[in-house]
Amino acid sequence: MYKCTHCGVLACIDEHPESTPKNCPMISEGLLEDSFSEYEKDENKNFHIKSTEIEAAGYGQWPRVREIVEFSKSMKYKKIGIAFCLGLHEEAKILDRILVDAGFDTISVICKTGGTAKEKIGISDDRKVRPGTFEPICNPIAQAKLLNEQQSDFNIVVGLCVGHDSMFYKYSDAMVTTLIAKDRVLAHNPAGAIYCSNGYFKSKISDKQ
Repeated sequence: MYKCTHCGVLACIDEHPESTPKNCPMISEGLLEDSFSEYEKDENKNFHIKSTEIEAAGYGQWPRVREIVEFSKSMKYKKIGIAFCLGLHEEAKILDRILVDAGFDTISVICKTGGTAKEKIGISDDRKVRPGTFEPICNPIAQAKLLNEQQSDFNIVVGLCVGHDSMFYKYSDAMVTTLIAKDRVLAHNPAGAIYCSNGYFKSKISDKQ
């Protein structure tokens, strides 16, 4: 079982590693070579190269939104899709402006598109955020299909719920990147709970007391 999280050797960052742990993924040479052959495919090669170049170009200088803009320019994308959460409507609007100012055409689809009641997918009233009210489902598959219909070159996720973001990735025809990962408790900074996992947030990240 691979456990890179527990590795103290990090042979992968040495040009000529002297030793690797017995359970190091690099022992699977055939699998790694097969992965590399995938990067050589036309659909992946330029995308992977540009991703790596952007990493170096703005390293430690550009915020993620700038990286997305520069990457999209380097890929010569014209039409950018934004799949966003209702709760981040304002943030998505600002992103839209930034992209338009950078010269892109934008398409944006909100998570509640369709206005479909949660009851339709089997959610009982007591399992709603606000019981006794109308609550529409988040609709990530429709978000993806609507952006597919508009033939977006690249899609950006802004704050979709855990799981809903996964479904969006699955159904999007275009490649996807995430600008904002939703965390309602930490102002959409999920890493904060990791940094404080042995302190202030210890009781919040597990139901084990």
